[in-house]
Amino acid sequence: MKKPRLVVVDDAAFIREVLTQLLSKNGFDVVGDAVDGEEGVEVVLREQPDLVIMDIVMPKLSGVEATKQILKKSPNMKILACSTEGSEGIVSQAIEAGCVDFVTKPFNGSDLIQLIQKHLEDS
Repeated sequence: MKKPRLVVVDDAAFIREVLTQLLSKNGFDVVGDAVDGEEGVEVVLREQPDLVIMDIVMPKLSGVEATKQILKKSPNMKILACSTEGSEGIVSQAIEAGCVDFVTKPFNGSDLIQLIQKHLEDS
């Protein structure tokens, strides 16, 4: 079975690093990462991963806007929103934009892995 391919989009280098290590250790292939929404859209459309972990609050282009742009071109892309800002407004914006789920930072590693696996199995 081939490893699920993931892209991580987050403006915090530390978060990208932690996620990449966590995902790699758990059998995922991180095929790209991006520092803002603009770059995220480019990387995701180029790599066509199985799932994207998308920060919501980022410079240049928010995760909500990046999600909308990605889903316009790849309507079946699974995007998991991730943010330190877990307010109802942010969560509903992310879900309305088309994110399959929402994780609040700091996240629990094993919970995140289970959530990703659940969404990958749904496809």
